[in-house]
Amino acid sequence: MITIYHNPRCTKSREGLCEIENLNQPFEIRKYLDEPFTKNELEEVITKLNISPIELVRTKESIWIENFKGKKLSDSQIIQAMLENPKLIERPIIVNGNKAVIARPKEKINEIL
Repeated sequence: MITIYHNPRCTKSREGLCEIENLNQPFEIRKYLDEPFTKNELEEVITKLNISPIELVRTKESIWIENFKGKKLSDSQIIQAMLENPKLIERPIIVNGNKAVIARPKEKINEIL
């Protein structure tokens, strides 16, 4: 089953959701600001994305700039920052089995179908 980690207030996330809806495949929506990631879930998504944790961070968010920018952080510290501040997580994230993409642009969803 396809899962979209979604923030309804984000234009790119809404575009990704629309793209998923047009696939006519079963999917589930996870509003990760309302239902935050657990540490294991976030680590699993990062593994499926095949990226380092910093690549999932929205580094232009004020939370990042004010609290973390310029600091030398370990991967586990970056993951902890995202767990404590879910707004820092890039979106939307689409997971299909053992594959995942950050759907920016929305056409990246096709890479995991």
